[in-house]
Amino acid sequence: MTDSLKTTKVEKVKELPFLLRAVWFFLFGWELTAAWILVAWALNITIIGLPLGVWMIDRVPQVLTLKQRPGNYVTDIDGRQTFIDVQQPSFIIRAIYFLLIGWWFSLIWATLGWLLCLTIIGLPLGVIMLNTLPAITTLQAS
Repeated sequence: MTDSLKTTKVEKVKELPFLLRAVWFFLFGWELTAAWILVAWALNITIIGLPLGVWMIDRVPQVLTLKQRPGNYVTDIDGRQTFIDVQQPSFIIRAIYFLLIGWWFSLIWATLGWLLCLTIIGLPLGVIMLNTLPAITTLQAS
């Protein structure tokens, strides 16, 4: 009877060291993110490229600062890990939002966030804005 009961523990996603992420941001992430966003937004204009464009926008935080995707891993008693994603708004609501607001507002948001990253004073807000870009584009919960 005890074999059928499994205990689980929830672990937060492990991040890379801050120093490594900061070096990545200043050497590669900042410039690569600009190109990444422009390509993603151009793909979002086309019906064929839309899935790839949305996927790319979802990964902007990873390209910018090597930030891991949000969520939890659940480890069962056997040591197997399963990624548990957070609850998302319904697909219909996200699709309507994207079609009416998300596709154009995401470019404005991303451009403003990237420009803020050009200044020392605006850098923290710019990084926050670019990290929230998936939520701005498609209401993705994090």
